[in-house]
Amino acid sequence: MRVLRRGDEGPAVAEVRSTLAALGLLPPVNGVTDQFDHAVEHAVRAFQQHRGLITDGLIGPATYRALRDATYQLGGRPLAYLVSAPITGDDVATLQERLLELGYDAGRANGVFGAQTEAALRNFQRDYGLTVDGICGPETIRALRQLSPRARGGRPVLLREQERVRRSGPRLTGKRIVIDPGHGAHDTGVSVDGVNESELMWDLARRLEGRMVATGMEALLSRGPDQCPDESARAQFANEAGADLVLSLHSDANASPLAQGLACFHFGSGNGTATSTLGEAMAGLIQRELTKRTGLRDCGTHPKTWELLRLTRCPAVRIEIGYLSNTEDRTRLTDPAFRDVVAEGIVVAVKRLYLLGENDQPTGSFTFADVLAHELAKAE
Repeated sequence: MRVLRRGDEGPAVAEVRSTLAALGLLPPVNGVTDQFDHAVEHAVRAFQQHRGLITDGLIGPATYRALRDATYQLGGRPLAYLVSAPITGDDVATLQERLLELGYDAGRANGVFGAQTEAALRNFQRDYGLTVDGICGPETIRALRQLSPRARGGRPVLLREQERVRRSGPRLTGKRIVIDPGHGAHDTGVSVDGVNESELMWDLARRLEGRMVATGMEALLSRGPDQCPDESARAQFANEAGADLVLSLHSDANASPLAQGLACFHFGSGNGTATSTLGEAMAGLIQRELTKRTGLRDCGTHPKTWELLRLTRCPAVRIEIGYLSNTEDRTRLTDPAFRDVVAEGIVVAVKRLYLLGENDQPTGSFTFADVLAHELAKAE
């Protein structure tokens, strides 16, 4: 679909207006129904902020998908696992949240009906004497609504994710990490004064790959130098590879040349109802480690529902390293020695995640040599 913005009109705009009105973000439609005016843009921005999307006021593929998903409520349609075209929607997210509250491991409540959600649903149906078909139909909906949850409040996924990390142990050897250098091929990403984001991130990815392999990790690149898969394809690659972690590397740009700094993003809705707890932890570790080592301005960590973060089954973090539109950040990023510092800081942050706070050191003081020594000591 084409991107819709203020000033556009037509049937597609009418559909967006109708959806926003149904969600309570616009007053009931009266008079003109097919114009993208200021009120629609304001409503779109509010919706995007609430859903963890980029708040640009535009209706692109991600926002349109989120609007469509928001129209579904649990019980309005049967839900099942379709391998070729997985069902998505708020009804799926509600089902996942309900199963998690009842003690069934449906994975992350990301609104995508996948194999893990089906397995949890089948276990629920088996335990409660329902037809075990993996389909969330009227009978299953009634049972879900009648039962009281075993746990309410907090983050049902947190303990499971922490236990998986604990069981995997503190060693990096054998951990499978997907490194995702942003953009690629014809898509150069941000480009300023001949400096291209895609080329810088490819170089950084290779530096990071080398360090990870040296520690015993299995590092996989999501693309080649002349490839540019979309975010869903990158997520699919990570899922099929059985990745333990995905690290997506990017740089940013802004109309203001004064904008600068580092930010990390993990899966999570803007309203806080769904999140990746390990992704959030990993984002925080990377953010603290890199700001301490590089001196880049700390722009914080943020939850988003971008495709790569939402569709990966493992924790995923998108790292926006500096603004190429800022002279100071651009100068730093074009220095190979600076990219080495960034690569080392990311490896150390990953090590911290698996240490779970044990035998740790103050932020910025843990070196790559320390990581190697720790791996060798654990191997003996």
